[in-house]
Amino acid sequence: MISTENKSTKALLLGMLNDISDEDSFKELKLLAETAGVEVVGEAVQKRNKIDPAYYVGKGKAEEVAQAVKTLGANAVICDDELSPVQIRNLEDLTGVQIIDRTMLILDIFAQRAKTSEGKIQVELAQLQYMMPRLTGKGIELSQEGGGIGTRGPGETKLETDRRHIRRRIHHLKEELEDIQKSRKIITQSRAYPVISLIGYTNAGKSTLMNALTNAGVKTGDRLFETLDTTTRGLILQDGRKVLLSDTVGFIRKLPHQLVDAFRATLEEVKEADLLIHVADGSSPTVEEDIAVVNSVLKELGVEKTPIIIAINKIDITGDTAIFIEGYNKDSTIEISALTGKNLDKLLDAICRMLPSNRRKAELLIPYDNASALNEIHQNSAISETEYLDEGVKIKGEIDIAKLKKYEKYIIG
Repeated sequence: MISTENKSTKALLLGMLNDISDEDSFKELKLLAETAGVEVVGEAVQKRNKIDPAYYVGKGKAEEVAQAVKTLGANAVICDDELSPVQIRNLEDLTGVQIIDRTMLILDIFAQRAKTSEGKIQVELAQLQYMMPRLTGKGIELSQEGGGIGTRGPGETKLETDRRHIRRRIHHLKEELEDIQKSRKIITQSRAYPVISLIGYTNAGKSTLMNALTNAGVKTGDRLFETLDTTTRGLILQDGRKVLLSDTVGFIRKLPHQLVDAFRATLEEVKEADLLIHVADGSSPTVEEDIAVVNSVLKELGVEKTPIIIAINKIDITGDTAIFIEGYNKDSTIEISALTGKNLDKLLDAICRMLPSNRRKAELLIPYDNASALNEIHQNSAISETEYLDEGVKIKGEIDIAKLKKYEKYIIG
């Protein structure tokens, strides 16, 4: 991909207003650009029902953009949709600067954010899948020397321009992700505690809520995709149950399908969760649309039967104005401030109420020579009675189902 070498990227933003793209999408493009470290020097929008197959916008508008690039001193144009190789080449020829589409921009941000080996593998896979059909585009390079958008992530040598090499690399990365997914499935099946996943639109406040509930110390900030790698921490609920709380990558409009595919292994955690907390930014004028975007991704993942709590966040900004979300009842919609802690007690009450029970009433007699079993049962059970008898310790209460299966021979009632 094109490198701006060591120069900072000064970009003109270019968007379309139609049934697919709207003003909110274009505003989001500006936030994405700023998140990637781009200096936005100008904006251009065209109202048009259909995307032009040659220039994205109409040729007349494209010529206006080319003139604006010279006037503003821009060295890149960032478009609010994914472009074809032909559109990229034609716009580059016309403007003489780097053309960055929305997908390339998002992939670049992910490349900056990825910290774990799994995250880096996922981003590289998505970038290579994006690059494959664009290898013939003018100026498309895979060299990582220099800097700028489109230069972070995969690529080292001229071999990266070889389609066969890239196909082999994609195959290898997919195998690595499959191994990770298998390992995660084994861990999931053997987990001792229920899992709650925080989901939501990017920058909704998931990491702030994670920190408020668990003191996890997850990095937060007013930037898109601040969190990329999954963080999991333990949490003891008010009813005594211990759960695992997991913070996941945020969603966004026009989320590149390459990323959904590449991050499917990570998103599988959402599928395996016992409860979802959908964190939404109540201060956003597009909160309902944001929720719809997340729900569409959940549907794509096949997450339909898992119970969901809608946490309308940032009431420290909005005040106590009630927000009604269609399709959700009042019991499963909680208005909170993760920043100030307001109504987090109500959220925890809702979690206790909606988290499927993993306990049942039982009575066990544990021999004295198996103290480890007693300790293990205590970890995620609510013991109401304990009696020390000659033959062992008799316990009674709401016992974790997994432990009951493991220590079935000790059940006496």
